[in-house]
Amino acid sequence: MIEYLQYAPVASIIFVLTLATSLWAFSNHNIYGNFILNPYNVSRGHKVYTVLTSGLIHKDWNHLFFNMLSYYFFAFQLEVYLGHWQFGALYIVSLILSDLPTIQKHKNDIWYNSLGASGAISAVIFSFILFQPTAGMSILFIPIAIPAWIFGILYLVYCHFASKHARDNINHDAHFFGAISGIIITVILNHNVLNEFFRKF
Repeated sequence: MIEYLQYAPVASIIFVLTLATSLWAFSNHNIYGNFILNPYNVSRGHKVYTVLTSGLIHKDWNHLFFNMLSYYFFAFQLEVYLGHWQFGALYIVSLILSDLPTIQKHKNDIWYNSLGASGAISAVIFSFILFQPTAGMSILFIPIAIPAWIFGILYLVYCHFASKHARDNINHDAHFFGAISGIIITVILNHNVLNEFFRKF
């Protein structure tokens, strides 16, 4: 852990904070009421802070495990590529931006809630893809790696389709717009990344 703190301190702090807060919420359900994002309330100016705090809690162990595993694989390397404050900015801004379409879409649905760090983690993954487009990536439990840039395209297509047709209680909009936010923010923070992206082919 000391090694991670040395070369990726921001990613390490976010990782520990998200784990700690999620575990806290598992044992104290009042945390969900205070931290969860409800677009109906936020669109009316109530609990606007939940745009951030909702990224610190997760629905259950599976939700937490898969998000943190994805974060672990990409975030620590990305901070080295992108820079410390740049990584923090990408994570926080993409967490906010990935929720804005959800807030607009469900602003009249008082029953709808959203939680988890998936939008920001999608941003991390797609920022990583810009730096390492030819790296091998695969879906968990399927041991077939494909180039990261192809994985990214398939991921976006799936999220777009799932957002329109799925009924699985997963916020696919946050995944999609988090990924797009990650690309845009990375290009803003590192103007050379697109040149490096194409040069690696």
